[in-house]
Amino acid sequence: MQQTPRAERLHIVLYGRCNSGKSTLINSWTGQDIALVSDTPGTTTDPVVKAIELPHLGACVIIDTAGYDDGSGLGEQRVSRSLRSMEQAHIALLLVAAPLVARGEDLGLERAWLQELKGRKIATLVVLSQTDRVEQPEVLLAELSTRLGLSDMQALALSAHTREGISQLKDALPRMLPEDFGSQTITRGLAERGDVVVLVMPQDQSAPKGRLILPQVQTTRELLDKGCTIVSCTPDTLAHSLASLAVPPRLIITDSQAFPSVYPLKPEGSLLTSFSVLFAAYKGDIDLFVEGARAIERLTDQSRVLIAEACTHAPASEDIGRAKIPALLRKRYGQSMTIDVVSGMDYPEDLGQYDLIIHCGACMFNRAHVLRRIARASNQQVPITNYGICLAYLTGILDKISY
Repeated sequence: MQQTPRAERLHIVLYGRCNSGKSTLINSWTGQDIALVSDTPGTTTDPVVKAIELPHLGACVIIDTAGYDDGSGLGEQRVSRSLRSMEQAHIALLLVAAPLVARGEDLGLERAWLQELKGRKIATLVVLSQTDRVEQPEVLLAELSTRLGLSDMQALALSAHTREGISQLKDALPRMLPEDFGSQTITRGLAERGDVVVLVMPQDQSAPKGRLILPQVQTTRELLDKGCTIVSCTPDTLAHSLASLAVPPRLIITDSQAFPSVYPLKPEGSLLTSFSVLFAAYKGDIDLFVEGARAIERLTDQSRVLIAEACTHAPASEDIGRAKIPALLRKRYGQSMTIDVVSGMDYPEDLGQYDLIIHCGACMFNRAHVLRRIARASNQQVPITNYGICLAYLTGILDKISY
């Protein structure tokens, strides 16, 4: 891997009306022509995503969204995609064009979007943009703050063309970082410096040819950084790998699908977990996922289950979410069980129709995105669990694995 994966980056999303200066600001702020700039309303259609390194912030993703007042034929779909981008956001910039404030126009849209951002607990900076087009921008900024009730929010004025205020923007953003951003680790306290860790990695049709899947790569890198000794093998060579060790490993991390063959070989005293279980804690709420797995026992042949995948890969015949988990559930509870599958950014607003949600390890999503999905399920009182936790439960070893 040559750069920080997108899911590990700070996500900064820009919102505002058409021609409020979002794309111009991105280009001026980063010093790159990232976003297409035009006076034509609706120039930005789908969200434009750019991975970039920024001083004092590190690896970031900047997302430029369509204007939320887009009245074109596709405007409703574009606004819907802008709203959906909030699922990923760590920080939001909401731009309000200074001429709009100077003309005294209604700010109902801005209030509505601020309320949406606040409801999702997204740190938000209101930006009075295009200040080079007005007189006394500081007066307009005070007026904007009053009209939007920004007592508990930050606001600043800037001009992307003259770059006045850009330095204040750069100074403000690091102070808006979520408190826990970047503090999570994949293996947490399960392995420390000097420990021997065995990684059991099946290479089936779902594994990219010539490469390891992302959770395996990230876990390997973290263990190396910790100073652990890593032994990698496949399920059929695990017994030989364990026999070659002078002492049992501190930890065995396996693909969740291999739990049935790996658990019987686990030495007494060695901890066992899976990549998906580790990512359940790294990306989401592990305790809630474990609690959600208890709902599996309440399923029947009339139950409806949602399988949620973060990535959009073409499914293989051995696909864990589309094939293996559904097959296990139907074998246990009946073939008439309804199992729906969504992938990528698709995730139903109405979750109440489901008896259980089973989410993938979400290596392609950031933690904020997963936690918002969990919150939506919890708010609708729908149990949610994770691939690895689900498979451990179905294997009968959930109380014997470490997380």
